[in-house]
Amino acid sequence: MTLEEVLRRLDIGEDQDIEFKLADGGLPKALWESFSAFANTEGGTIVLGVAEKGGEHEFVGLRSANRLVKTFWDAHNNPQKLSSPVCTDSDVTVHRWEGKDLLFIRVPRATRTQRPVFINGNPLTGTFKRNFEGDYRCTESEVRQMLRDASDELQDAGIVEGFRLEDLDSESLKAFRNRFGSREPDHPFLALDDKELLRQLGGWRLDRSTGREGLTLAGLLMFGTERGLLDALPRYQVDYQEQLSDDPERRWTYRLTVDGKWAPNLFNFYYRVYPRLVDGLAVPFKLDDRATRVDETHVHEALREALVNTLIHADHQSSRPISVIKRRDTFMFLNPGRLRIPREALYQGGISDPRNPSLQKMFQMLGLGEKAGSGFQKILRAWREQHWLIPLVSENAALEMTQVWLPLASMIPDDVERELRAVVGDAYGSLDELGRVILMLAHRFGEIGNADIQPYRGEHPREIGGRLKRFVDAGWLEKGGHGRGTRYRWPMLGSSDLFSATTGDSGSSQHSELRSQHKGGNSQHKDLPPQHTETLISLAEGVRIRKRAKPEEVRRVILALCAVRPLSLGELGELLARAPASLQNHYLTPMLKEGVLQLMYPGHPNHPQQRYRVAGTTEASE
Repeated sequence: MTLEEVLRRLDIGEDQDIEFKLADGGLPKALWESFSAFANTEGGTIVLGVAEKGGEHEFVGLRSANRLVKTFWDAHNNPQKLSSPVCTDSDVTVHRWEGKDLLFIRVPRATRTQRPVFINGNPLTGTFKRNFEGDYRCTESEVRQMLRDASDELQDAGIVEGFRLEDLDSESLKAFRNRFGSREPDHPFLALDDKELLRQLGGWRLDRSTGREGLTLAGLLMFGTERGLLDALPRYQVDYQEQLSDDPERRWTYRLTVDGKWAPNLFNFYYRVYPRLVDGLAVPFKLDDRATRVDETHVHEALREALVNTLIHADHQSSRPISVIKRRDTFMFLNPGRLRIPREALYQGGISDPRNPSLQKMFQMLGLGEKAGSGFQKILRAWREQHWLIPLVSENAALEMTQVWLPLASMIPDDVERELRAVVGDAYGSLDELGRVILMLAHRFGEIGNADIQPYRGEHPREIGGRLKRFVDAGWLEKGGHGRGTRYRWPMLGSSDLFSATTGDSGSSQHSELRSQHKGGNSQHKDLPPQHTETLISLAEGVRIRKRAKPEEVRRVILALCAVRPLSLGELGELLARAPASLQNHYLTPMLKEGVLQLMYPGHPNHPQQRYRVAGTTEASE
C-alpha cells in the first residue's frame, strides 16, 4: 500500500501538514520541536515508523509501538517537557500496514490561551513555528506576541510609564468631544475634564494594587502625538494607500502614513481614511419608509466596520504595520495579530474576543464598531446584497498577521468568465458549480487554499482538496507550498520563459535540467541576450541548491535577480526552486511593503504580465 493510500484511508488530506520520522531508536528528540511548531501554527500530524530515502517514503515500522506510545504520553503530560498538553487520547493511534506498525500523532492547533506551546521549560528557546521550509525557532518578539495574546490582561489597558497628558494631541481630543457631543449631547461624560473623560474611556487608569496612575496604551493610541506614539512604540506604523493608477511607475495614487505632517493616532487615521474609502463607491442609494434618500448604504456601513475592526483588533505592540489599501476592484485590511477566535466562528457571528477593549469602547462612544460579534456579519450582509464575492479572511501564521479582502466584483463577471474559458478550454462547459467557484476565487484573489474555499461552499474539505488536485493536474491551477501551507495560484498566462533564449551547455546538469523544463515556451523576453539568462541562473544557484537558505540571503538574491530584469512570481519560484506562494508570503510581499521592490502594475496585482523589479529602476534594456 502506498503512502498516499494510507493517508487517504486515514482521511489525512494533502493540504494537512505531515512530518515523517524514523523513530528507530525510540522517540526522536526532534519530534518535540515539530510538535511545538505544529501546535503554534496550524496543527498537523507526525507519523513515526517512516524512513525518507531519496525523496521517497518507505514504511519501516516500529519495534515496539506500545512502548513509544507510553513514552510519548509521559513526556506530553510532563510540564517540564511540554508547556501545554494539547493532545487527547484519540489523537495518538497505532496503525498496522503490511505487517508494520506506524504511530500517528495528530497535533491540534493550540488555542490562543495555550500558545506559545514550548518545550524544555523555556519559552524563549523552546518555542517553534512552521513555515514552508520546516520547523524554526521563534524569535523573542514572536514569543512575546503569543504571550500577550495568551494573557487575560487587556492589551491596551497597561499604563505607559513616563507619559503624560502633554503626550496627547489636544486637537484630536477636542474633535472627539465634538463628535461625541453631537451624537450624545446630554451625556454626563461631556461635563468631565480631559483626565476624567479619559479615565471613563479607559485612556487613563489608576492601578489600585500599586497606587500608580497614568496614561494607558489605549489613550495614547487613540489620541497621541506622533512623537509620543513613536517614543512608546518605536515601530508604530499606520498606512493607507490608494492604488488606482494603470501606470506601473506609480506605486500609489494617494498615501497617508506616519510622515510628520499630522498626528497619526487612531482617531485621526479613521476620520481621514474612511471618507476616502467610500469616495466614489458605485452603490445605488436606497429609500427609507418615508421615501427619503438614504445616502449611507450597507456597503458604507461594512467598510466602516472593516476599518474599525482593523484598528481595535490589531496587536499594536507588534513590529508589523496596520495597512489599508483601496484598489479599483477590492479593499484590503491588514493588521498585526492573528484571529482570537476560530475563523469559522467569525463567519458565523455572535462571538467577540477583542484584543483592545478600551479602544473598542472609545470607537463605540462615537457610534462606530459592534460589540456582540455582529460586525463581520454586517460586512457579509452588505456583500451578499450586492452579489459580490464573499469577503475573505486569512491568517499568516508565520508573520502573525490577519488580512481581510473585500472584493468589488460579482461571483463570475463576463470578463472573468472569458479568462476562465481561456484557461480551461472546451472543458469549461462541463464544470460544476464547485469547480467554477474554485477557479473564480483563484482568479480573483491570485492564490487560495482549501480553507479559503470552504466559506463559499458546503462540500467536505477532502472533496475540495480532490478537486484542487485535479485542476493542478490539468494545468488550470499552479500549486505551491506543502501541508497546510499549500496554496493554489491562477496560472501566469503569458509569463516569460527564462531559459528558451539560452543555447549551448554551461557545463551544469542542473542548469540543463532547468532549461529542458522550459523548452518551446512563448515569452515577451524571448529576445533577451543569452547572457541575461545565464546571469539569472548563476545568481540564483546558491539558494536553489540549498533547501534551507538564510532569509537574508534569499532576500539578497531576489534583489539581485530583479535588478537584471523584472521577473514574475513563477520565474522567481523556478529560479530559486521555491514554492511561489511561499516566496510571495515570506519575501516578496514584505519587500514590497518595505519599498525595496516594486510591481510593474501596482494597481492590478493579478495582471497577467505582472513582474517584480527593484525599486527605482525601469525595465532592463535589451
